[in-house]
Amino acid sequence: MLVLLADFNVIKPDFGLLFWTTVIFGLFWFLVGRFAFGPIRESLQKRESDIQDALDQAAKAREEMANMKAENEKILAEARAERSQILKEAKESRDAIVNEARDKAKDEAKRIVTNAKSEIENQKKAAMTELKNMTGQMALQIAEKVIKKDLGNDGEQDRLINNLIDDIKLN
Repeated sequence: MLVLLADFNVIKPDFGLLFWTTVIFGLFWFLVGRFAFGPIRESLQKRESDIQDALDQAAKAREEMANMKAENEKILAEARAERSQILKEAKESRDAIVNEARDKAKDEAKRIVTNAKSEIENQKKAAMTELKNMTGQMALQIAEKVIKKDLGNDGEQDRLINNLIDDIKLN
């Protein structure tokens, strides 16, 4: 066996070694190609397909996010417009209510002033009527007392009139 190994040269291989090496390599290549390269190729294709699907899904997700962002912006713009409209309507409503209340208050004040003036005028007329009635009654009382008393001279008349005036002032 040593003889065979001593004769072995790697640089100059013998034909049998070359033949069997080629056959074994071919057989190995065939078996590996049949049982290993196929599944490896399939797993690589599957991995490539999965990566492409993930990229497609990511692109689709980006597109959906862009659409959602645009939709959100649109909804936000609509909400802002609606808020502005609501604030405008609230301001108009507030102004209308304030103006209506102001007009009602003015009308009520005018009515109260008119009623007060009317009441004052009525009270004034009543007071004047009462004053006239009292003056008339006093004049009648004075006339009655003057007539009842037997007046003999002008001095006595003057004294009676002064006494009656003093009585009236006391009442």
